[in-house]
Amino acid sequence: MSQRFQIHPINPQYRLIRQAAELIRGGSLVVYPTDSGYAFGWHIGDRAAAERLQRIRQTGKDHNFTLVCRDLSEISSYARIDNPTYRLLRAHTPGAYTFILRATREVPRRLQNPKRQTVGIRVPDHPVPLALLAELGEPLMSSTLILPDQELPLADPDDIWEVLAGRIDLLIDSGNCGLDPTTVVDLTGSYPQVLRQGRGDASAFA
Repeated sequence: MSQRFQIHPINPQYRLIRQAAELIRGGSLVVYPTDSGYAFGWHIGDRAAAERLQRIRQTGKDHNFTLVCRDLSEISSYARIDNPTYRLLRAHTPGAYTFILRATREVPRRLQNPKRQTVGIRVPDHPVPLALLAELGEPLMSSTLILPDQELPLADPDDIWEVLAGRIDLLIDSGNCGLDPTTVVDLTGSYPQVLRQGRGDASAFA
């Protein structure tokens, strides 16, 4: 049975954040708010939750997931970062960006791009996921909340609940988060490459 927690978008209630973290550790597939809309989230080591997400979104095996981290120090455990890349990340995190980076061995191979061994990584600028990540003490695997028959992600919690109740374990309802996705920047080459213009300002990567 799906649960729905109403968590304040500015001052998250610790009791509910703790319960949400316990559910994620226990294998739950959740929908949670970010600074660029709602997203699916699950424990990094949970293969079953990832497979449930793939069935809901009808994604292929080469679909890129995102590793959501709470800060730069956590990113460095999961991605290879040189000094220029570190400076770029420091200037743009937290924020509405997803950065494509070379994955380290800490990232399970099934969660990497199978051809490039890369992973998308981001640090959201939203109190709720940051509180959740702090309580978890580790990153959260994530995927945009776009369903197979839709071009735009779901943004209204009531709509999300109507469509996904019974298919997810928890909806963290923090009100409307907007529709703009993250700006995706590939940092694996000699120069940054903007793959998708979203909410984050991409001018620094031109």
